[in-house]
Formats: sequence, structure tokens, C-alpha cells
Amino acid sequence: MASHRRTSQYGQATLAGVTVLSAALATAAALSAQPASADPAKHPAAGREAATAQVDKLYEQAERATEKYDGADARAKELRDEVATLQDRTARAQERVNRMRGRLGALAAAQYRDGGLDPTLRLMLTERPDSYLEKASALDRLGNAQAGRLRELRAAQRSLEQQRRETVRKLAELEAGRKDVARRKKDVQRKLAAAQRLLNALPRDAREAYARASRSDGRGEVAPDLAGAVPASGRAAAAVAAVRAAVGSPYAWGSSGPSAFDCSGLTQWAYGRAGVWLPRTSQAQRGAGRQVPLSQAQPGDLVIYRSDASHVGMYVGNGHVVHAPYPGARVRYDPVAMMPISAVTRP
Repeated sequence: MASHRRTSQYGQATLAGVTVLSAALATAAALSAQPASADPAKHPAAGREAATAQVDKLYEQAERATEKYDGADARAKELRDEVATLQDRTARAQERVNRMRGRLGALAAAQYRDGGLDPTLRLMLTERPDSYLEKASALDRLGNAQAGRLRELRAAQRSLEQQRRETVRKLAELEAGRKDVARRKKDVQRKLAAAQRLLNALPRDAREAYARASRSDGRGEVAPDLAGAVPASGRAAAAVAAVRAAVGSPYAWGSSGPSAFDCSGLTQWAYGRAGVWLPRTSQAQRGAGRQVPLSQAQPGDLVIYRSDASHVGMYVGNGHVVHAPYPGARVRYDPVAMMPISAVTRP
């Protein structure tokens, strides 16, 4: 997350008070051993730098955990829809089986009321000889129809049982998905709480400096010069207009608008406003279109960051993206090369 805050465009003067990136690079090895409860006041320079670097590290971990939460939540929603569909199909299949049983039961009752007399003998005794062949043919057709109904009933019963098994399996998967969502939610909350505790332990001037750096001192909400930037398509133009309108909105993990966003929630929402469906996570969005080189990026393209594709922004032209950076920050403009890029995808 340090790379979110540190950009050459906005100047080092604003950020010098926190020195997050330099501290993150210089103390990366030490951070794993540093306890989160360390008191920065005891070591004014190294302690504050290590604490702010650790906050950045926790925010980055929280964003990765948020993407996993979003993926688990999206899958749980899909499963809920699948279960509802299966339950509806199972109910309709049960109704069909019941109707078939009713019809066959009526036929069996009618035959029983007729005394169970052999059909051929009954025709010979009660019908005129010249109509015997015609009646026998009709009875044969009736027997074939009844046999066909029995076969149809058996097939319907097998289908019903299969639907029931599939529903039970999906319900179990849905329950496991709900538990996964709850577990990942707790993971995000733990990391954010740990980051907040570190920030609260900093002296007031350091907290304020960190807050200014997190907001890019307001400059990230000012649109860069985008003259001449031509979107890849009409739907890309609509998505760019939407994402630019969201600049200044707060980051909120697990949110996809319209008033707050996490990174993939922002791009999903913006393309949704353009009538285009995108998957929920940045990992899935990486594969939601044609990949192009960064040198050929056009407004509306999705820029996927880090090797694990845990962050995404939307390219808006002239070397800039709009993205939802991390908790505590707002949707803003940043240079496209603010962190390592893993892919550029054109939906």
C-alpha cells in the first residue's frame, strides 16, 4: 500500500513527514519481527517510520483479504441463486410426479371396479363379434399408453431424486460458503483494527502527517489533463464518466457503490453504469476481456496491480488511473505506474 501514497507527481515534500516508502524498503526485514504493540514514542524516528510502514503493510494485507472476502461473498450469492432455482425445479418435479401417480391410480381403480376380468374374455362375452377386433385394438392401445405412463413416471421419479441430491449438495456448499465469508470478514477486520491501533499510538503530528499523505493532500481528487484521451468504445466512455464521477467517494471494504467503494467494487460499479457486467474481484476482472500492452492502454481499460492481482484501477488517459486506494483514503487519480502492473484488460 505504500506505493499507493508515494508518487512522483505529487511531490516528496508533502510525504516527507511520514517517509512510508523509504521506511518500508529499509525496514522490510525488520518488520516481520517487530511487535505491533511497539510504542513509537520510545524511538521517535525509527519507531514512527516502522509503525507507519507497518500500517501500510497491514492495509495492503487487508486489501488482499478484502478481495478474498469479495470473492467468497460473490460465490455465496451465486450459490443462493442456484439453490433457489434447484428448489423451484424440485417442487415442480414433485408436482409432476404427483400428477402422474394420480392418473395411474385412477386407471388402476377403474380396472379394479370392473372386477379384474380378463379384458379379452370380457370383450368376447359382452360385445358383438363384428366389433371385437376394433375394441381389442383400442384396449391394446390403452395398455401401451398405461405402460408408457409408468415408464414416464419412473423417469420423473429418478429426475426428482437427482434434483433433491443436487439441492442438498448445493445447500451444504452454501453453508460452507457462508462460514468462509464470515471468516474472511473477521480477517479483514483484524488487520484494519491492528492498523488503527498503530495509528492511534503515533503522536498527533505524525498521525496528521500520515492522514495528509493518505489523502494525497487533496491533490488526488483534482483531475489531470485528459485532453485527447479517447476511450476504447462507447461503453468504455460511459464507464470512464462513471468512475470519474466517483472521485472523492470514500473507500469502504466490501463495498461496490454507489456512495463508497473498494477497488474492484469501483470498477464493477462503473462498468455496471455502462451496462456491462464485470465479476466482483480484481483477480476475476483480470480475465474479463482482452489483455493489451500498457503502451496501448485506452481510457476504460482495467489496470491490474501486483502479481496476485489484488488491486485494480481504471485507466482514464494520459498516464493516469482512477482507483479506490485503501481504507481511510478516497477514490482518486494516481499515475498508472504507482505500483507493479500485472495486466491491462479491455472489457
